[in-house]
Amino acid sequence: MKKKKIDRRTFLKNAAAISMGAAAFPSILPSRIFAKAGLVAPNDKITIGCIGVGGMGTSNMRSFLELSGARVVAVCDVDRHHAENAQNLVNQRYASKDCTIHKDYREVLARKDIDAVMIATPDHWHAIIASAAARTGKDIYCEKPLAYTIREGRAIVDTVQRYGVVWQTGSWQRSQSHFRFACELVRNGRIGEVHTVRVGLPWGNSIRKGSTQPAPVPEHFDYDMWLGPAPYVPYNPTRCHWNFRWISDYSGGQLTDWAGHHIDIAHWGMNTERSAAAEIEGYAKYPPALDGQFDTPTDYYFEAKYAEGFTMIVADQRKQEKGMGVHFIGNEGWIHVNRGGHLRASNDTIIRTPLSAQDIHLYQSTDHHQNFLDCVRSRKKTITPVEVAHHSVMTGHLGKIAMLLGRKIHFDVQKERFINDEEANRMLWRPMRGAWTI
Repeated sequence: MKKKKIDRRTFLKNAAAISMGAAAFPSILPSRIFAKAGLVAPNDKITIGCIGVGGMGTSNMRSFLELSGARVVAVCDVDRHHAENAQNLVNQRYASKDCTIHKDYREVLARKDIDAVMIATPDHWHAIIASAAARTGKDIYCEKPLAYTIREGRAIVDTVQRYGVVWQTGSWQRSQSHFRFACELVRNGRIGEVHTVRVGLPWGNSIRKGSTQPAPVPEHFDYDMWLGPAPYVPYNPTRCHWNFRWISDYSGGQLTDWAGHHIDIAHWGMNTERSAAAEIEGYAKYPPALDGQFDTPTDYYFEAKYAEGFTMIVADQRKQEKGMGVHFIGNEGWIHVNRGGHLRASNDTIIRTPLSAQDIHLYQSTDHHQNFLDCVRSRKKTITPVEVAHHSVMTGHLGKIAMLLGRKIHFDVQKERFINDEEANRMLWRPMRGAWTI
């Protein structure tokens, strides 16, 4: 009988149909398993297409290049200079000329030889590309924050779940041992009942200076495609790439960018990974748009009350006693965790006393990108699955809406709608330019 060729992604998703007794599938499937099903074994490397290869995208791509279980085969960017630089890195790493360049993400998604995609575009593009990728059955590693709006986030979650693809969010702090340990200590009651969580995020904006005057679009850059669903405005050299973060047409500034990191850790510690704030109020300084375009807030503060019985205070680091990071405050002490291995507590014994076998132990990952590859093979959930990322940034979006409205708002977390507040509900979504849609 002639054997049927099948790609790795399709085989893994249908693997349960192959009888293997009670044994779990190994990380790299041997040829005999495919032979038993009358199939041809594919290459044992997971093939990846990288969509968006600027700063963060190139960083993610480099991580995959160092992992033996992955093979980057395509790069995609609307800036040809970015794409060519990325292509050179890939070809140098593999000592080949096999990596292809694409300007349109749809070309990458149409390729049958690509198992998974890495997405590191500006926030306003995440929902369109991620949803399209899920519909093709490709597994997805996507940068945080999950989406530009709450409803776009919901659309991603629903599509990823409908098509059964593996999702990893770039909230890599979960793969750091000290963040995990801090959350385990909180979950195991080391500081008693937690009543307040203070989340410190960056203050100000990190704008790279340059001309903000309208200018011709460079020949190597497809500016209209870069704008995509965002409103049209004339091109200038400082609008795109790094600086998109400080322009509200494309992002929510430091708040939504870092919500995917520190609010995510706060939720992990509080066991509210599929919840969000129910009552939110706060304030922000919205100075006149700097140079006519940079308009995300530099100062911000909001209080978010959870139905689970605690208050989360999210603010720029100048308004937090311990600055950046996550500060869990309980009736028997406190724990503060931040980057760089920083883990402190009100009493050293809180940290020094090891967990017992009977204590709660959280999902362990020591390499965020490897965790994604492992889950592509096993079809298990990653350490930062799509629904968790959706709820992490949701509280950031809620804070942004409350501060823009300048009043308290009430949110139904299950229905993902504001209660008796149509003005706020209109801010759950944004119109998309032209024919772009999810």
